[in-house]
Amino acid sequence: MRNILSILVENQPGVLVRIAGMFSRREFNIDSLSVGVTQSPDYSRITVVVHADEGVIDQMIKQLEKLPDVVAVRRLDDSSSVFRGLTMIKVRADDKDRLDVLKMAELFRAHVIDVQPETLVFEITGEDAKVTAFLELLKPYGTLEVIRTGLIGLERGVHTIYEHCEEREYYGKNLL
Repeated sequence: MRNILSILVENQPGVLVRIAGMFSRREFNIDSLSVGVTQSPDYSRITVVVHADEGVIDQMIKQLEKLPDVVAVRRLDDSSSVFRGLTMIKVRADDKDRLDVLKMAELFRAHVIDVQPETLVFEITGEDAKVTAFLELLKPYGTLEVIRTGLIGLERGVHTIYEHCEEREYYGKNLL
């Protein structure tokens, strides 16, 4: 089962290695990993996508929470969160195919970010299913390169990861 964990950490060297190492030691493959600084430069947010059952994920969360640089951990659920990933795609598109490829891109809200005589480069954001569908339609034209970022996500509504900092020593710090 796909699980998406959002981990708020201190923005320090080596934190990502310790987090990834915890997954590696337990022999879990990370399907997606994305890291970025939050609105406070003192903290980063790590989004990890991993496949595991409920009990194993609960155990992982408890172990992550014990790591010294981890401020909070949230499991993001599909029904109460929004997710996005960025993908760049280079596709063959000569004069005879260019218009068809551009029409498909418009349907998927993909943006052209580079135009060359024989290729187009698109940027598309969205959930994996949307991007995969776009990639499938581009196959007959010749997909030359694809690169995807890790998935990122936020809970919908007023809930934030900062609500889960109360029990930790970081609660007194200004996280915003």
